[in-house]
Amino acid sequence: MKKSYLIARFLSALVLFGQYPIAAETKASEATILEGLIAQAQTGRATRLLFLSQDQRDVAFKQMAQLFPVRNIAKSDTVYHLDEDPEDFSGLTYRIAEKDFALDDFLRMRASRGFIATKNGHVQFEYYADGHHRNTQWVSFSVTKSVTSMLIGAAIKDGYIGSVDQPVVHYLPRLRGTGYENVTIKQVLQMASGIAWNEDYADPDSDVAHAGGANGLPLANYLGALMNVAEPGAVFNYNTGETNLVGEILRAAIGNNAATYLMHKIWQPYGMESDATWLLGEPGGGETGGCCISATLRDYVRIGLFAMHGGLLSDGTEVLPRDWMTASTSPSQGAAYYGYLWWLNQNDYAARGIFGQQIFVDPESQIVIAAHSNAVTAVNSEYHKHLEAVIRAVRDHLKKD
Repeated sequence: MKKSYLIARFLSALVLFGQYPIAAETKASEATILEGLIAQAQTGRATRLLFLSQDQRDVAFKQMAQLFPVRNIAKSDTVYHLDEDPEDFSGLTYRIAEKDFALDDFLRMRASRGFIATKNGHVQFEYYADGHHRNTQWVSFSVTKSVTSMLIGAAIKDGYIGSVDQPVVHYLPRLRGTGYENVTIKQVLQMASGIAWNEDYADPDSDVAHAGGANGLPLANYLGALMNVAEPGAVFNYNTGETNLVGEILRAAIGNNAATYLMHKIWQPYGMESDATWLLGEPGGGETGGCCISATLRDYVRIGLFAMHGGLLSDGTEVLPRDWMTASTSPSQGAAYYGYLWWLNQNDYAARGIFGQQIFVDPESQIVIAAHSNAVTAVNSEYHKHLEAVIRAVRDHLKKD
């Protein structure tokens, strides 16, 4: 039954989690690789990002709009200016498995595409690898989950959603009579619905492989057929399908596209410097709530600054409820390390995406760090260890100033 949801018209499901690898391009130029990926997409051999070679991902990750259906998010006419205040990091070191590394060791890693560190809104370090630059749009993967969470906050502020304690079925009545009957928006935001879900990216028969990119009716039908295995709110279980469900709740509540809402509530008012795109489930369809806003590294930082400032615009306008980011970054019952689609660590938090995308926020020190990456594997690579260690080392260095 599950395989019936892998319908070709729901392209993003195949884009992210298809079962069969595409033969890797070898020693090809970027233009040649892009041409091959476009040809595959046009002939129905959908490009599955999880199974591309690293060279192919270098191209696909910054060319999403040429490969898949997306909705545009227009830049602001009034840019949030990031002052330049370069810091000397030449002596910075970090340690992994009892071995010391320098910052340059990290930057020379094949997976490192872009890295930026800011304090008090000032850029103190910025790096781009060959072929990558300040205007490169790069896919964010699950960093998008945290943006969707903030849009739920905006919808509450605007009165479209009553509160996170409302049941999911209030906005998605199709799920009445399913395992989601007694699940609240808050519990879905905390990935603690109690619904069974397998997020194993390497398992071609996992739930994420079958429905991780689904939207609309196929998503509702798939999730509605799953079983309750825990009391709602009690157990954390990472579930990309439910973050897409959060996107469904958002669109149902606001009666609009998520990308349009993002553009008018945050992207333009906050002063994003560049256009962005958001992956759609199908041409003209809904945005994939749990994945794939493509944006520049500096706009990654601005997303972090917006979150750190509690959803306030520079003129003091409240876009999010006053206590939204505090609630969003507070430990949940199911996992002390997870909030409303944000990863938590004591006094800081982060939006993280597979292959090493990240926005790290330390509100106490007014530090925001962001990374564009192309790790050799989606999760748990050696690069991921280096990225986390570097972020901590850079943060600690900046805190001393």
